Amino acid sequence: MTNKLPEIRLEDYFFELPTERIAKFPKEKRDESKLLYYQNGNIEHRIFKEVTDILTPDHQLFFNNTKVLPARLFFKKETGALIEIFLFNPVLPSADITSAMVAESGAVWSCTIGNLKRWKDTPLVTELDVDGIPTIFTATLVDREKKLVKFEWNKPQFKFVDIVSAAGETPLPPYLKREATVEDRSTYQTVYSKKEGAVAAPTAGLHFTEEVIDTLKQKGVKTNELTLHVSAGTFKPISVDNVVEHDMHNEQVIVTKENLEALIESEKVAAVGTTSMRTLESLYWFGVRLMKDKDAKFDIQKLEPYQQEGVLPTRKESFTTILNIMNEKGLDELNGETSIFIMPGYQFKVVDTLITNFHLPSTTLVLLIAAFVGEDWRKIYNQALDNDYRFLSYGDSSILFRN
Repeated sequence: MTNKLPEIRLEDYFFELPTERIAKFPKEKRDESKLLYYQNGNIEHRIFKEVTDILTPDHQLFFNNTKVLPARLFFKKETGALIEIFLFNPVLPSADITSAMVAESGAVWSCTIGNLKRWKDTPLVTELDVDGIPTIFTATLVDREKKLVKFEWNKPQFKFVDIVSAAGETPLPPYLKREATVEDRSTYQTVYSKKEGAVAAPTAGLHFTEEVIDTLKQKGVKTNELTLHVSAGTFKPISVDNVVEHDMHNEQVIVTKENLEALIESEKVAAVGTTSMRTLESLYWFGVRLMKDKDAKFDIQKLEPYQQEGVLPTRKESFTTILNIMNEKGLDELNGETSIFIMPGYQFKVVDTLITNFHLPSTTLVLLIAAFVGEDWRKIYNQALDNDYRFLSYGDSSILFRN
């Protein structure tokens, strides 16, 4: 590792993406999207369900089981003005998303607010049907500058997640440039989603069906679930010429003892999506921290991996350290945060294989792909463009093996 990254120019990761190549809607069958298979510099064009022929029993396959919140809330003022509130990060009663979702007596969130200038100091009120029970839902702007909104409801038997599920709309990515439909509630959600807290789907997982997962298990591929709650920061564009200076977003991660045990015994690690990859790589660096300080916090910083000196532990050594300390402290799972920035120059410590969609040019996600496969990232993307692959959240997929 080096203490100083070379300058990485944003212009070097640009390519022309015609707007018609952005998939506005999903395929009717999730597992029949195209699959670009890259290994040892070679590329094959397959169908996604054939991923079961590519992954082998020596793979530990990691899914991100975060669940997308219907995070777009709409309130209408008495004047008729429509105020859109987009949930960003919880503040009270807890900054922990899992805890915030089960709040029963109100919640404060940091939000983005559409039509903010039309919202003065008067609380916004709407009536919801929550499981057949009429419920009054109120939003009060408690800090205009920080865009902090307090939410309250008059039925304490409901948790915040129940209220949001009744009130909100699916937060489709802005580049789709369309309103959410009823169908998006299910199609913009993985079949294995469980833990509410994301404002964007871990879209690589949208291609998986129960049948594909069952076939993988029957073949002997070991499957695991961890959690990274995808934040709205994932859509933040890079606005600096030297990408190292980009202000990387922070996201909550949750990993279990079972995850660590699987990683310790793993021969090969496959990540479903960049979110799973960022979680796994961050977990390694947390182990490095714990080897120096057993009480270290799990909050991996953007450039932390590039600032290490000396001989680094193997992934087995790192994960064994974490597991031993979890056992000492009687912990079944870890809650942490990461703003890790994976870009060219990063040395991968955990992930050998990545399943991911095709991303926008000049973004942190393209930089991650370039870090993983090197200069072949451009060959992969040119092949996708030349072979009519559909891009972004509802688009086609790839499975990439690290060289």
